[in-house]
Amino acid sequence: MSNLQSFYTKFLDLLEKIEPSDNFLNQIRIPKLSDKELLSLALASEACGIDSENHLFKQLPQHLKGRIERSVYNRRRRRLTPKLEMLRNKVSEQIIPSEQYHLIDSMPLETCKISRAKRSTVCNIDEQTAPDYGFCAAQNMHYFGYKLHAVCTVQGVIKMFDISKASCHDIHYLNDVKRQLNHCVLIGDKGYLSRAVQADLFEASAIELATPKRSNQPGSKLYPKEFRRARKRIETLFSQLCDQFMIRRNYAKQFQGFGARISAKITAFTFIQWLNVQSGNKINNIKIAFS
Repeated sequence: MSNLQSFYTKFLDLLEKIEPSDNFLNQIRIPKLSDKELLSLALASEACGIDSENHLFKQLPQHLKGRIERSVYNRRRRRLTPKLEMLRNKVSEQIIPSEQYHLIDSMPLETCKISRAKRSTVCNIDEQTAPDYGFCAAQNMHYFGYKLHAVCTVQGVIKMFDISKASCHDIHYLNDVKRQLNHCVLIGDKGYLSRAVQADLFEASAIELATPKRSNQPGSKLYPKEFRRARKRIETLFSQLCDQFMIRRNYAKQFQGFGARISAKITAFTFIQWLNVQSGNKINNIKIAFS
């Protein structure tokens, strides 16, 4: 049995447990390939590192061949992205129902090399969602594209994420965080350092924002060693998304497709974590092989 077939079967079994319905879109005809099966196939392809739909359809399992066309698969997969995000949230809640400490960070998502930025047409149809120039301090590089913001638990389970323009400062994402989290400690790096924002988060949602202080900042305290160690978890998580799920390699031409691919990769990552919990493996051992 191929890895694609193994992942497909495992993901479909998982979806059967958490979602009773087979179809989620309002369609006149019942499709040959249900929405649940389509999502399982999309997640399986991301888990196997298949980033080309043309390549995916050349190695479809025998029982899926002829049940859907590639163009129809692409359109339905994009339309199912909101439902996929709901399912990911449901699974993440089952893995870690509640957590007092959360980690926040961002990573660059290039759409093309910066030398090609002026003539690139990728995701450039709508000015509001078009990519732009940004700078990553952690990697000391300028790039063209987007920025992925994420909040995860100290165990490495992503609770929420979003995609912004590359020029958007990390601190602006905290406006979304305070509407979805409350009564917790949020651990970030110096990119989130702001006394005004810290006070606003605490007053609005009782969120304590813990960041390292600048050496010349009055009243600065030593950043706890436990927080420095915990922050490595989200950095390792980003590395796993880059290595196994190739999150920085995206061949989508429109922003809707770009976002759908990112959502599928993160959801596949979360589903593998849940499968590890069920089987008694380490939660972040994502390089697993199904027999």
